[in-house]
Amino acid sequence: MMPLVAGHVLRKRYKILRPIGQGGMGSIYQAEDLRLDGRLCAIKEVQHDPSFSPEAQEQSRDQFRREATTLARLDHPNLPKVSDFFSEGARDFLVMDYVPGSDLKTLMDEARRAGRTLPEDDVLGWAAQIADALIYLHSQEPPVLHRDIKPANIRATPSGLIKLVDFGLVKLLAPDERTITVVQGRGTALYTPLEQYGGDTGHTDARSDVYSFGATLYHLLTNEPPAEAKQRFLSPDSLRPPRVINPAISPQTERAVLWAMAMHPDERPASMAMARDALFTRARTSAGKGLMALNGGRSRQLPAPAIPWYLLNDPVDKTLATVAGVLLFIAFMVTVFGK
Repeated sequence: MMPLVAGHVLRKRYKILRPIGQGGMGSIYQAEDLRLDGRLCAIKEVQHDPSFSPEAQEQSRDQFRREATTLARLDHPNLPKVSDFFSEGARDFLVMDYVPGSDLKTLMDEARRAGRTLPEDDVLGWAAQIADALIYLHSQEPPVLHRDIKPANIRATPSGLIKLVDFGLVKLLAPDERTITVVQGRGTALYTPLEQYGGDTGHTDARSDVYSFGATLYHLLTNEPPAEAKQRFLSPDSLRPPRVINPAISPQTERAVLWAMAMHPDERPASMAMARDALFTRARTSAGKGLMALNGGRSRQLPAPAIPWYLLNDPVDKTLATVAGVLLFIAFMVTVFGK
């Protein structure tokens, strides 16, 4: 379909000003709400797969309307408010708050060009707000997954408030749901866990967002993109520990990030709340025994991430690690894809 041009008015209300984003699932435009003088909004056009049969197209659009209704009920300071959704002909649109400011990818790129990394305190301040938004999404009934967390989808407003944007890839975890949804996606490879690859979303849950959250922090803290999950299966030492790249990162932050990025979902924090605790709870155990996180006032032992293979010095250890990696791969494929 042809992109919308500046001046085009949708629903006799929303005047298109300019395109502000383009993704695999559709375009995003800045628009003016003609009913509310001066209000700017962001309009996401959700595109349907043209290869779908007419019946599948209609099913996909019905699901878009159901999911848009759920999104419109969300209310959290770190999420843009969805205020409207509608269809015009064969095109579906989602209207949400326009978020001014810069996305974190832009801030990261500016820091890299200046020859520096983003301060850890700044990144952790953003991480706390992102985690709060994800905890809120995951607490909905049914739970809502974002499925495309990355620096480019996180905006910092001039006041310092963080907004997790681009709802074009959310996924509702309705029980036994296997229908194709128009607003779901596969995410961005650098930040996508292995279980999210492929068209079947039945194996993804909140821990998939935990992985993307950890991968996003890895990139922000190091200025170096994380190795893709598929690459890590082929070459497990391809993910370098963050402190190898940026020694200024605290050990606690490094371990929390690596825990969130564990390959198998069962090896990650079970929830975003647990991932947040690992980042921000300052109590520690002795070296090599993991972190202590608080849960409702109770301490909990957090497992230490496995030692990267390339840090093993003994050839026998490396061989054993290789065998263990192969066994882990087989177990993962059976448990995640063999159901």
